[in-house]
Amino acid sequence: MKAFSTAVGEGPFVTEMETEEAKALREVANEYGAATGRPRRIGHFDALASRYGVQVQDATEIALTKLDSLSGRDPLLICTHYELNGRPVERFPLCPVLAECRPIYKEVRGWQGDIGGVRHFADLPSQAREYVLAIERLVGQRIRYVSVGPERAALVDRAP
Repeated sequence: MKAFSTAVGEGPFVTEMETEEAKALREVANEYGAATGRPRRIGHFDALASRYGVQVQDATEIALTKLDSLSGRDPLLICTHYELNGRPVERFPLCPVLAECRPIYKEVRGWQGDIGGVRHFADLPSQAREYVLAIERLVGQRIRYVSVGPERAALVDRAP
């Protein structure tokens, strides 16, 4: 699961970022289709969609990728739930309703600097650790691996 949300093609995308903000993150994270080269749509982390994905896949651990792409961004937004017709939505809805949902965000502090050389969770900036732990709580599953760069070795293993 990525440290932010992406989408390919048309359809509702509740946490989609404004054009310039999305463009900047797309470039840093190299978010283009592998086969087509088309730019992916970029959004803030969507806890509802991610929790739904964890549940339907029956995931027991998560690998959070592209955390390094968020370095230098402050603040960061995490969508904790949606709002539909003035009411909170806590579970990921079906597509026809999804287009009418509005994201409700929790704002968290970002961090500065390159985290690509970090290999231990405790060595990440406190704001990065807090971001990972907030996502872990919201999706309801342990994040074991945290990717901090594109290289295979750029990985933090939070093994017990």
